[in-house]
Amino acid sequence: MVTLADVARHAGVSASTVSYVLSGKRSISAPTRERIQHSIDALGYRPHAGARALASSRTDILALMMPLRTGLYVPVMMEIAMAVTTTARSHGYDVLLLTGEEGPEAVRRVEGSAIADAMIVMDVGLDDPRLPCLQEAERPAVLIGLPTETAQAADAAGLDCVDLDFAAAGARCVEHLAALGHTGIAVLGEPPAVYERGTGFAARTLTGLRAAAGAHGVGLLHRPVDGTYAAVAAAVTRVFEERPGTTALVVQNEAAVEPLLALLRHQGRAVPEDVSVVAICPDQVAVHASVPLTAVAVPAREMGRLAVERLVARLAGEQPRGTALIPPLLTARASTGPAAPAGPGAPAAPAGPAAPAGPGAPAAPAGPGAPAGPGAPAGPGAPAAPAGPGAPAGPGAPAGPGAPAAPGAPAAPAGPGAPAGPGAPAGPGAPAAPAGPGAPAAPAAPAGPGAPAAPAGPGGPRTEGRHGRGGR
Repeated sequence: MVTLADVARHAGVSASTVSYVLSGKRSISAPTRERIQHSIDALGYRPHAGARALASSRTDILALMMPLRTGLYVPVMMEIAMAVTTTARSHGYDVLLLTGEEGPEAVRRVEGSAIADAMIVMDVGLDDPRLPCLQEAERPAVLIGLPTETAQAADAAGLDCVDLDFAAAGARCVEHLAALGHTGIAVLGEPPAVYERGTGFAARTLTGLRAAAGAHGVGLLHRPVDGTYAAVAAAVTRVFEERPGTTALVVQNEAAVEPLLALLRHQGRAVPEDVSVVAICPDQVAVHASVPLTAVAVPAREMGRLAVERLVARLAGEQPRGTALIPPLLTARASTGPAAPAGPGAPAAPAGPAAPAGPGAPAAPAGPGAPAGPGAPAGPGAPAAPAGPGAPAGPGAPAGPGAPAAPGAPAAPAGPGAPAGPGAPAGPGAPAAPAGPGAPAAPAAPAGPGAPAAPAGPGGPRTEGRHGRGGR
C-alpha cells in the first residue's frame, strides 16, 4: 500500500509538505503542489480516511437520514438518495445512509460520534421532533421538506430547506381541471399513516387543493388511500356514491395509479371521456402509466442535488440560504379532457314542477299520485307530459291513456295539434273536452252519466299520448 512517505520521496519533498498540500492548512507554491499531485496520481495514493479525520476533524461524509416509514413510496425516496450520493461524490464526499426511525436520537448520534460532517434530513413532518436537535447541533443540516406550513416560518426558524412547492402543485391541478370545465373533483391522497404523522408535503398539497377549489367554485372531496387495488376500489366506489357528479380525480399516491386506471376500465369509465385523471408523481410514473397521465412532476433528482450543494456551501462557511421551493410544472398528457355532461352513473335530475309548454299552451300539472314530468320547459308546440297510467288527472290536466278524469273536473282542452287520449271515459257529470282546432273527432267514448259528447274539431288528426313515469 502506498504511503504518504512514498509520495514525499517520489516528489522530492518532505512528508510534512505533502501533508500540508492534502490538508490545505498551509500555503504551498503552485509548482510544488502540482509536483506532489502528479506523484499522488502516479502512485495511486489514497489518504487514510481515519487518519485524515483525526488530523482534521473532518470525515468527508454526509449523513442522509431517510427513515423508511409506513406509507412512503420507496422508489421516489431512492431516486432522491441516488441524486444525493452522486452529487456528493462530485464534491468529494461519501454518503452514510441512515434508514431507521430513530427520530431525534439519530441526530444526537451523528452529532455526538462525529461520524459525518453534516446531515441531510428527509421525510420531514410539520413540527418535526428532530428540529430542536438540528437547531442546536454544531454540524450543519439541510432538510428535504418543509417542517412548517409556510416558507416564511421555516426561514424565521433559521432552517435550510429544499422542496417542491406542494401547495402550488395542488392548486395547479385544480386550475387545470377547472379550465376544462370540471366542477366536481375527488382527491385520492397518500395512505392514512402519512397524514396521521403530519408529513409536511401531503398536508401542504391538501392546503393548496382546497384553496384553489374554493377560488374556482369547484367541489372537492379528499380520500386518503392505500395503494392496493382493494383499497382504491373501495375509495373510488365511495366517491361516486357520495358525489355522483364527480368528473375528475387527482392522485397523490404513486402506488395507487395503476390500480385506479385498472378499476376505471373495469367499471366502464373511459379516461378522459368519462373521468379525467391528474397525478402528482415523478415523470417516469406518469409517462409509463397505462394511460399517460397529465401530472405535476416530483423533481426528486433536483431536490437531492440542491440539498447537497447547499450543504457543501455550508461546510465552506456560508450561512443558511433559507427555503428553496421548486415551482411546480404540470405536463398535459392523455388523461385529461373536457368535463363530461354528467358523471357515469349519475342519477337523472329530479322532476321539478310542471313548466309552461310552447307559446300560449300552459302545461297541465300531473294529477294526484302521478310524478311530474321533467321540469324543463317543453319546446314550441310540444304537448305537456301525460299523467301516469291509471292516475286521475288533476284539475285542468289531460288524462293519460285509460285514466279517468277527476270527478266533477272538466276535461282539459287539447292544445293545437295535440292528441286527445283515446278511449278515456269522462268523469261523472264532466263534459268531454272539445278537440283542438283542426283535429278530427275522437273515437266514441262512453260518456259519464249526464255528460254530453264532445264536439269534434274540424278535420285534424290525433295521436296517442305516451305512457311512462315522469314523462320519460
